Amino acid sequence: QATIPGGIVHDVRYAHPFPIYIEGALGSKKWDLDGHELIDYTMGHGALILGHSHPEIVDAVVAQMRKGTHFGAGHQLEVEWAEWIHRLVPSAERVKFTSAGTEATMLAMRLARAFTGRDKILKFAGHFHGWHDYAAPGNSLPVTAPPGIPQAVLDTLVIAPNNDLDFVERTLAEADHGVAAVILEPSGASYATVPLPDGFLAKLREITERHDVLLIFDEVVTGFRWSPGGVQGLTGITPDLTTMAKILAGGLPGGAVAGRGAIMELLEFKDDPVWNRTRKIQHPGTYNANPLSATAGVTAMRLVSDPAVQRQANQMATKLKRGFNEAFLRHDLPGFAYGESSIVNTILGTPYPGKLPLDLEHPEGVPATILKGRGSHELLMSVRAGMILEGMDLWHGAGAILSITHTDEDIARTVEAFDRVLGRMKAERLFAD
Repeated sequence: QATIPGGIVHDVRYAHPFPIYIEGALGSKKWDLDGHELIDYTMGHGALILGHSHPEIVDAVVAQMRKGTHFGAGHQLEVEWAEWIHRLVPSAERVKFTSAGTEATMLAMRLARAFTGRDKILKFAGHFHGWHDYAAPGNSLPVTAPPGIPQAVLDTLVIAPNNDLDFVERTLAEADHGVAAVILEPSGASYATVPLPDGFLAKLREITERHDVLLIFDEVVTGFRWSPGGVQGLTGITPDLTTMAKILAGGLPGGAVAGRGAIMELLEFKDDPVWNRTRKIQHPGTYNANPLSATAGVTAMRLVSDPAVQRQANQMATKLKRGFNEAFLRHDLPGFAYGESSIVNTILGTPYPGKLPLDLEHPEGVPATILKGRGSHELLMSVRAGMILEGMDLWHGAGAILSITHTDEDIARTVEAFDRVLGRMKAERLFAD
């Protein structure tokens, strides 16, 4: 804490009384500085669908280390990486690399403004698009204005109420709406923590096309996890631009923007000094598609192109979700687990309205503020602490991100531990009003 504010380098790692510190990881496990083994359900904040230190990625990166880590020039790996994205992601006519997901959404918004000549970006409350000035407002529910962001920037953002298509329609119907693009997580806020209603994406695509407004899918989390082609690969709904990171780079730093060729053209140099000076979007970035990230990314793309990867991770998530819900029912405690794809979200302190389905995907009748906030913060921290003592590191307090390296034994041990933790919390009356 003397050298790093708060002792953490990412806000999500905040934990009371202190965060864990890790020395190594392999597969579904990691080990802290005291040598304790933990079954990991944070999985690199969602980047590691292939697990920690996948041998093919490790071999590729080690081999590349011997060839060079940064050439200060183009290389074949960046082309191969872009070709994989073009092959897997329906919207990816052309691709440009960044170093992170935050940079990807920042570049996508700039592309949209330059292409349309309009200044405003419409985002949905609760949807997360990174921490830059144009993304941070509206990340949380209820919506607040983050400190340090100028009012002039805030004035270029339109924050729609969560899942409110009528608001979008009314806004874009105004003659002087000034909106260049609508950006959203195509899973719903925070990787389906607040799911989208049925038909939402199709209707939003129709609205944006009718009003000549670009549509940006932020697939930083969902890309290559919901399917090899992300949410758009599952639904057949194609945005104008897509942002990616996490799984994209195989566990190393790396992001990308992909989309329609006519939009991506704005990143090109041309034999026209006027174009280069007034139309071309500047795009530097020392570590964009660096050889280490690129070789990890190429290897990861080859592996996740097999739908069996997503199916395996999804199956593990379903088993964990069922086990958590059975524990809630057994102890008669207010809470429930739900989620899409290979991610499990857990709400604590709020009972599920009606009969709780064990395989719950989309909760009904629970306010978005509860879902986004994941229920009682105090209960979440208690569950997290209890599960760490049991040898499991959960995501966002009591959630989980699954990988292909999680086993049936991991799930069984985790469910048994969750049951014991709930029992101790009940005995200590932590769920009492």
